[in-house]
Amino acid sequence: MSSWRCDSLRASSSEPLPVVIIGNGPSGICLSYLLSGHTPYVKPGAIHPNPLLQKKLAEAPGVSILDQDLEYLSEGLEGRSQSPVALLFDALLRPDTDFGGNMNSVLSWRQQKERAIPHLVLGRNLPGGAWHSIEGSMVTLSQGQWMGLPDLQVKDWMRKKCRGLRNSRATAGDVAHYYRDYVSKKGLSHNFVSRAVVTAVEWKSEHGSSGTQAPSPLFQVSGYLTHQDQSQQPFSLWARNVVLATGTYDTPARLGIPGETLPFVHHELSALEAALRTGTVSPFSDPVLIVGAGLTAADAVLFARHYNIPVIHAFRRSVHDPGLVFNQLPKMLYPEYHKVHQMMRDQSISSPSPYAGYHSLPEHRPLLFKEDRQAVFQDPQGSQQLFGVSMVLVLIGSHPNLSYLPGAGTDLVLDPEQPLSPKRNPIDVDPFTHESTHQEGLYALGPLAGDNFVRFVQGGALAAASSLQRKETRKPP
Repeated sequence: MSSWRCDSLRASSSEPLPVVIIGNGPSGICLSYLLSGHTPYVKPGAIHPNPLLQKKLAEAPGVSILDQDLEYLSEGLEGRSQSPVALLFDALLRPDTDFGGNMNSVLSWRQQKERAIPHLVLGRNLPGGAWHSIEGSMVTLSQGQWMGLPDLQVKDWMRKKCRGLRNSRATAGDVAHYYRDYVSKKGLSHNFVSRAVVTAVEWKSEHGSSGTQAPSPLFQVSGYLTHQDQSQQPFSLWARNVVLATGTYDTPARLGIPGETLPFVHHELSALEAALRTGTVSPFSDPVLIVGAGLTAADAVLFARHYNIPVIHAFRRSVHDPGLVFNQLPKMLYPEYHKVHQMMRDQSISSPSPYAGYHSLPEHRPLLFKEDRQAVFQDPQGSQQLFGVSMVLVLIGSHPNLSYLPGAGTDLVLDPEQPLSPKRNPIDVDPFTHESTHQEGLYALGPLAGDNFVRFVQGGALAAASSLQRKETRKPP
């Protein structure tokens, strides 16, 4: 393995790696764990509560899950994901969690070095990916135990760190620390290269040595490493397989209105933290305008309220719209988000209410941001309204950035006529291998393939690892 360590990236090489993973968030970490020879088996004597799945597992005792037919095992499983292997892996890791149970995983893990596949994981941040960019005190949407990766439960890790879950959920800071720790504790660090920005992935065919074999794809991955002094060092390497695991946080969504590029208009929650530190916003400043009705916008409201910063909260939907995320969350699990929803309902700009320093603008459409820090809106009646603000946070979602792929990846999605969207138009992959249906050797995991929760992205890693192990074991020495 030593010849494949991340040092090899610093000197561009033409010798192909078996696998390059782009993205070092939960998907990339889980796949690295599986490709490093960590192999899942059903524990001897373990009984799964799903009788159909238990019957199938009993048919192949002592056979690794990676070597079994994932399509057969996952058939008939139901749950909160559209990915069959995601449901399978989740059922093996958390057998009865959807029914309120706390049954331990039926899997045991063996380190089998002979099964390891050399690979590199390239990421812009530290291992954990975008979790390092989220304000650390924010709590996760999912339950804390669902943020865990194989063979290291979050609750066990937090107990050793003398930390605790908050209303069964973890803070973003703890989650980011957990992922970074996971890579270290599981011996994966030598596979990870942080501060690596990929700028191009190109592919061509490679013919077998006999000249008669069908051509196989060969990928050239190019980019640069950013050093502590901000200098950049280019790299270029070759790979037989490339896995896309970059998530959806690359490019914030924009309103597309005049003035959106003005310096007081921002598209990330971290800008509010920075403004608070520098004194740009305070309890005595003009309000912060927060645009959006999703959970990130709600997090911004909660953050501002915690520091008594005045807020104007604008959003296009009705507060009663069933598609609004707050109308889909259980109140007992998410009291802080339901508090924001209550404020959105009760505290319009025209009616007084108990929430001092907060005003909502439901069904308002932003039209223009002016240089003198004024925001122009169209209200539900079609009239225009003007508000003075200290800064603007446009938090209306984000899009994956696949600009490093030919055609920005538009030929890889389910509907090439529509933009890539994790929810509506993900990359088209084989559900049991997560290999692209359009390009051999190219895989997609996590939100890029339609799985948006950490709990379920791990199934994509299992599917890809199973496929890659079958491929690489067939390679001639």
